Amino acid sequence: MTMSDRLVVAAIQANPTVGDVAGNEALARSLLAEATRKGADLAVFSELFLIGYPPEDLALKPAVVRACQDALARLAAETAKSCAALITLLWPGPEGRPHNAVALLAGGEVRGLSFKMDLPNYGVFDEKRIFAPGEAPALFDLGGVKLGVPICEDIWGPEPCRRLKASGAEILIVPNGSPFRRTADEERTAVAKARVAETGLPMIYVNQVGGQDELVFDGGSFALQADGDLCMSLPTFETALALSTWRREASGWLCVEAPMTPWPSGPEESYRAMVLGLRDYVTKTGFPGVILGLSGGVDSALSLVVAVDALGPDRVRAIMMPSKYTSAESLEDAAAGAAAIGVRLDEIPIAPAVEAFGDMLAVEFVGLPPDVTEENLQSRIRGVTLMAMSNKRGLMLLTTGNKSEMAVGYATLYGDMCGGYNVLKDLYKVEVYEICAWRNAHAPFGGSDAPIPPRILTKPPSAELREDQTDQDSLPPYEELDAILFGLVEEEASLDEIVARGHGRDTVERVQRLLYASEYKRRQSAPGVKIGGKAFGRDRRYPLVNRFRDKVSD
Repeated sequence: MTMSDRLVVAAIQANPTVGDVAGNEALARSLLAEATRKGADLAVFSELFLIGYPPEDLALKPAVVRACQDALARLAAETAKSCAALITLLWPGPEGRPHNAVALLAGGEVRGLSFKMDLPNYGVFDEKRIFAPGEAPALFDLGGVKLGVPICEDIWGPEPCRRLKASGAEILIVPNGSPFRRTADEERTAVAKARVAETGLPMIYVNQVGGQDELVFDGGSFALQADGDLCMSLPTFETALALSTWRREASGWLCVEAPMTPWPSGPEESYRAMVLGLRDYVTKTGFPGVILGLSGGVDSALSLVVAVDALGPDRVRAIMMPSKYTSAESLEDAAAGAAAIGVRLDEIPIAPAVEAFGDMLAVEFVGLPPDVTEENLQSRIRGVTLMAMSNKRGLMLLTTGNKSEMAVGYATLYGDMCGGYNVLKDLYKVEVYEICAWRNAHAPFGGSDAPIPPRILTKPPSAELREDQTDQDSLPPYEELDAILFGLVEEEASLDEIVARGHGRDTVERVQRLLYASEYKRRQSAPGVKIGGKAFGRDRRYPLVNRFRDKVSD
């Protein structure tokens, strides 16, 4: 049977590093060789593999584009003795803007190029300012098989696939750089099924895996038969190289053999994204490990467990920094959590520094009653302590605030917000508890069972910066706060809509006021893993100076 009747495709779900053209080239060469050994006719790589996705303004640097071209030429030569490849890269375009390109390599040469047409410009995407669009997708001929290769966003509307069908495409093969969000897998398969239904062509969808700054790419590559049935699914949050075998029938191409892997959902999906995002951020930036402050509270407890699952206990350090307000329960819970996960816990009391600052500022503060200033001093002393340990040990400092706190400014700049990365940044407080409960019931990476002490999940959350303090002294109950914030942030709902859901007018107006007033803090916060549909930062870009306030109708 010739290639024109049978085609074996290797879907390469790999983890390139942005900017490491030489490293990505070496990875592509190794994976191409593996695909060849396994009997593939064609190896398919994810979007912009040679530069890594998303390259942002790095793509505008001419030297980077040239490096991609040179790497492509060397990889093309490899195909004289290997299977063919669809490899993706930057390619020179008009007016200094490169193309987002895919090249067919076969027989030791570049057989063709095609450029991405539809450039996304919403949410985390900013491609219209970086890339030049292609005018029409090119059709590739591989041994008599007509391949249509739309790139990622090109399948989110009907036109590119319609053109490929009209030009004679027999199979659609889609390289993707589609980042994780909770609803991503359902949205991708729905879009892919729509294009398959419109064209009557089967589709192979190959997605990147790995962390890049705030984004996590979850893989989850798949294939659809011409009738829309799912015929291949690869694991999420893992690298994979998998073969699908296709046979030409009278009615078109049919997938006759391919792996099927179930995909996780709910808290497990979010947790795996957090672990992968942290692991890749630490590893790709070159840090040997991480350090964090352990308070005995739920946020730092979950951050610690994620860090250990991502990096192993030997690459994680925890510091307890008690003050006169720290409860015995917090000391016990922090120690129990560190012991359960196998991490060394050191204790550095902050009382001497608090006293020194009190003496230093006594004259300036005379006659002024204690207030949030003294609370913030404690937080900033802890921040300075952790940064000193980070500098001295060469470890990345993790900050541990959640999305609810970041939304309303319940965090201290240069204090508990200090750090290089935050795995909880896109989790509302109620979601933190849900994921803690899931992790206590599962050990997905072979780590400790039930590593978060039960009392941490039941006691009232507190910053412990004054006597008998709880978060609810300053904020609505988290169930109510998070519901209001979800409406304001994720849905851009009006105050009238949110009040109609049963929330008090004064509470909703107060939460909106806190949300807008805290933008300056969020601009200075550490990056963190994107989990939901609208993360602070890339997804939601509000002005620092902003006098707009929605009002509840009278």
